[in-house]
Amino acid sequence: MAEIAIEDITSALKPGQTIAGLDLGTKTIGVAISDRGLSLATPRPVIKRTKFTADATVLLGLLAKENAGAIVLGMPLNMDGSEGPRAQATRAFARNLARMSDLPLAFWDERLSTVAAERSLIEQDVSRAKRADRVDSAAAAFILQGALDRLYSAGI
Repeated sequence: MAEIAIEDITSALKPGQTIAGLDLGTKTIGVAISDRGLSLATPRPVIKRTKFTADATVLLGLLAKENAGAIVLGMPLNMDGSEGPRAQATRAFARNLARMSDLPLAFWDERLSTVAAERSLIEQDVSRAKRADRVDSAAAAFILQGALDRLYSAGI
């Protein structure tokens, strides 16, 4: 798995492949998948985290099933743009995942993605109990949609 710039992600895809968006949490991994036209991000069920190897195996199996050709991983930057402990943990996750897969990966600023996802679920009148189960995948969809919108606006 090579780290690439978001602008290079579409050139790494084979025809018909999708892009996966990930929101890495301490207890779950939120997952979203693009459509084949790379215009719409759709949330998928979260992956409950246990140990890295088990998590990565489940994740890579899902990505293969979804025909994902690249990953957009949310980068949890501090509000001032600096990287803190969560960003370092995200980079470590990406390095370890690179040992198991050759899918290209781009990082995407995820500041406030969980807040936006939570607000969206509230607007949809999703109950508090169901929001807890869906917020990480909704955040992954928010992250991926931001990246897809960037690609579209850049004409890529």
